[in-house]
Parts: sequence; C-alpha cells; structure tokens
Amino acid sequence: MADFSAASRHPPAMSDAQLLALSPLDGRYAGKVDALRPIFSEYGLIKARVKVEVEWLLALAAEPGIVELKPFSEAATARLRALADGLSVADAARVKEIERTTNHDVKAVEYLIKERLKDDAELAPALEFVHFACTSEDINNLSYSLMLNEARLSVMLPKLDELIQKLRAMAHEHAALPMLSRTHGQTASPSTVGKEIANVVARLQRQGELLAGAQMPGKINGAVGNYNAHVAAYPEVDWPAFSKRFVQSLGLDWQPYTTQIEPHDGIAELCDAQKRIDTICVDLCRDIWGYISLGYFKQAVKAGEVGSSTMPHKVNPIDFENAEGNFGIANALLEHFAAKLPISRWQRDLTDSTVLRALGTAFGHALIGYDALLRGLNKLSANPERLAADLDASWEVLAEAVQTVMRRHGLPNPYEQLKALTRGHGITAESMRAFIAGLDLPADAKQRLLDMTPGSYIGLADRLAREI
Repeated sequence: MADFSAASRHPPAMSDAQLLALSPLDGRYAGKVDALRPIFSEYGLIKARVKVEVEWLLALAAEPGIVELKPFSEAATARLRALADGLSVADAARVKEIERTTNHDVKAVEYLIKERLKDDAELAPALEFVHFACTSEDINNLSYSLMLNEARLSVMLPKLDELIQKLRAMAHEHAALPMLSRTHGQTASPSTVGKEIANVVARLQRQGELLAGAQMPGKINGAVGNYNAHVAAYPEVDWPAFSKRFVQSLGLDWQPYTTQIEPHDGIAELCDAQKRIDTICVDLCRDIWGYISLGYFKQAVKAGEVGSSTMPHKVNPIDFENAEGNFGIANALLEHFAAKLPISRWQRDLTDSTVLRALGTAFGHALIGYDALLRGLNKLSANPERLAADLDASWEVLAEAVQTVMRRHGLPNPYEQLKALTRGHGITAESMRAFIAGLDLPADAKQRLLDMTPGSYIGLADRLAREI
C-alpha cells in the first residue's frame, strides 16, 4: 500500500503536483487530510468494492443451497481476503486500466478479481460466482457505506473527541473566571469563560453521539430490489434473510426495501449530523474571534509570523477564520448531499453516483476545520485584566439581581424602578449601591446586594463549568 503520510511528515516542501493541484485538499492542505486519503480516494473506493465482492463470494460459497459452489478451504478463504485487505495502489491502477476497455468501473473490479483467481486451482472454478446476481449498485452502496463508516469511526469522531477534550480542559481551567455576557450585543448578566466553553462542549457531545449513532444502511437485492435474478437461479434460498446476514456481517445496517439503489437516507442523516457539528464549530469560531477582538483572549505570537502586510502590530485570529471557512465549504457540500442523494428518478439514475465521489471533499474540509480550530485554541490565553475591566464598567448588569430580590420581598414595581435607573443611563458602583441602600429590604438581603459586584454575579457558572 502507498504511504499516505509522507506529506504530513514533510509539510514545508510542496511537490509540483501539489502546486498545480486544483483542489486545496491535494495542494495547500494535502498533509492535513492524509488520514482520509486511503478511505475516500479512487483507490479507497476500489478497495472497498473488492472487499464487498470478495465477501459476497465467500458468503455464497458458505450457503448450502448454492450447490454448484462448494465451501472454500481456510487457505482459499485467506487468499481471497488477502486480495481485498492487501489491495495496493498498483492493483487499483490495474482496475483503472481494465476500465479503459470496459468503460464500467464496477465491472472492472469484477474482472480484476477474476484475473487474480484464474490460475488458482481451488478458486478458479468459482469465477462466474464473482458478482453473482449483483447490480453495480449492490457493490457501490455497500462500498460507500463501508467508507463512510470507516471515516466516521477512525478519523472524524476521534478528531471531534480531541476537540471536545481540549474545550473541556479550557472549561475547567477558566471555570471561575468572570466574563461579561452580551445578549443582542448589549451588556448582560455575567457568566464565566469556562461556563461559556462548557456550553459548546455540551452541544458537541450531543451531536457527536448522534453522529456516532447514525445508522449506515446497506442493501444487496439485485437490479430493482426484488431479488429477481437470485430467485430465478436459486428459488429455494431465503434471499432476504441471506441479504440481511451479509449486510450485517460487514458491520452495516440492513436496508430491506429499495429500488435499484439504496435510497441514501442514511448518508443524508450522517451528513446532516456532521453539518450540525460543523455549524457549532463555526459558532464557536465567530465567538472567539469576537472575544479576541475585545481583548478577552490573547494569542501566542509565533516567531517570524506576520499579522498584516502593512500593520505590524496585528496578531490576526487566522486559525479561527481558516476553520470557519473550511467548515463552511464542508457544510455547503454536506447540505447538497443531504438534499440530493435521497432523490433518484424512477428506479435509479446516475446523479447519485456522480455526487457520491465528492464525499471525501466534504469530510476533508471538515477535518481541516477541526485542525485549524484546535491550532487556534492551543494559542489562546485568557486576559483576566481585560475581562475585569469590562465587568467593572458594567454595573448596570446587577439590575437583574436587584429587581429579582425586590420581587421576592414584595417591593413595588421592581422592574420599572430598575428600568428607570439603568436604561440609557451610565451606572457606577456608587449609584447602584446608593439605589440598593435606599430599598426597604431585610438587612441580610440588602447586604448581600451591596457586597455584589459584576464579577461576583455569576450564579452557578463555576460549578456548571467544572461538571461538564
């Protein structure tokens, strides 16, 4: 198998192919998507197809009702699986060479397998059972489901977990660090930096669970989904039961009702789940961008790095901007997949086949988004002085606390009184405390309000951040 990690080990140097690449995934960002390359590339698709064809042949051989095909020995079974598991880039190139003659990519895979088996004494007699009763979509839908499942389990979910762990650590670190909140862009009841980050952790955890739990359906039921050819050849075999066992043996969820194509509703669900995760990440990128602008966070300065071509003082939030852009590209594609793939004319057309080949592009941009976001988070440090200064200039946010305590003790028109005091007026510590001092409140309640500052008015934010 080719070494897909070379680019990531030597990131500074760009090959001519990378410099001339049409897609940044194969150019500027090539090393950052190496983990997806053996899954979603043309090679990855061919390898998945070979696996499905091989496992189908093995399943047929193990079925007693298919009397013309005898069960294979352990050695022959091992040779077949070695063909699939050890498929090389050179083998995939041979498939593409065959395809130049067949002008059919799945048929080319069938011919490669037959080519490799023709001189095997035990396996050669089984040649005509390769691709038996299958339509191309039987192989394709299972292949794409295997690819998506592998990408989800081995790449996307681990990277999401890495992001969640980083954010959780930040939530705990800054659990008690007060921060002025803003609703509608206006000063609002304070929170803590950690609690705001904990909110994101909770959102990502929930959507990650939905991504992990999304079913990955597959079907193998013939040209229009009715087992027509299967039953014509072997009417005694329970083909739906056989199909179910086979699909589930691949680690996929059986789809019993289809036209020629698996309807792709499961892929749409998976894409929607990834899109929601990406959207949460965009939301986070924009918020942090704003907090950097306000000075709530500082960014580590990298030696030699330039923030602006004309303004030397700038340390731009480029990682968060890069992440937002890549998540946006990913979501544009994921949205198209979710809207288009469940639609096919009559029993099938080939628009889905065309679109499915771009799956790797969407997940590649999402992966780059994760990488950029993590890189940005690792450069951040909180700025307590700036956070405290904004809080100290915003004593009006205590109006919520004061009017709520007034309500408890039955004072008249608390909301209206605080509105008159605070709305459109500058409020200082002195004016707020003078107002509190004039209230007819129990001594303990009054003192609690007098002791309160914008920085201490954080409710259970500290606890909530630590419990995430």
